[in-house]
Amino acid sequence: MSVNLQKGQKISLSKEAGGELSRVTMGLGWDAIKTGGIFGFGARTQSVDLDASCVLFDEKDQPVDVVWFRQLKSRDGSIVHTGDNRTGAGEGDDEQIVVDLARVPANVKSLVFTVNSFTGQNFSQVQNAFCRLVNAANDREVARYDLSVQGAHTAQIMAKLYRHNGEWKMHAIGENGVGRTFDELLPQIAQHL
Repeated sequence: MSVNLQKGQKISLSKEAGGELSRVTMGLGWDAIKTGGIFGFGARTQSVDLDASCVLFDEKDQPVDVVWFRQLKSRDGSIVHTGDNRTGAGEGDDEQIVVDLARVPANVKSLVFTVNSFTGQNFSQVQNAFCRLVNAANDREVARYDLSVQGAHTAQIMAKLYRHNGEWKMHAIGENGVGRTFDELLPQIAQHL
């Protein structure tokens, strides 16, 4: 059973998954913006390019690597982005970042996941946006965070995976921000490390 995360909530990934997780997928989904039309006739869709990113931080809270649409794999190969979706068309996850937790280098203390509207629409215009954490071994959803706090922001710091006493935990941050790419959020992310 999936946990519907609330802003600021922390969970143990192994407890929620019913055992230790070794590979997780952070999925991001959204729908294109529907405009105009009457009773569904003449309606058009406007593409939305949301981007999922993962920033890797060390013990000193310094970024050591990033996985995003311009670098689809971490330098060590433990984290892989499946590719950039520029429209939001289709069902389910539009973008995914797959993390092999067992292969994440020991010097990496935390992984922070962000969403940015590269095309600049604010989230009040984006429909059905969500992120979720899936146990990649059995494709079971472990946790879901609906990006339901709508407003005139163009980015969100979604969640942080971090090591604590030898196990991975998740903190659902859910903090709104502004920026087309993850690097514009780095000063804000630093407050959560």
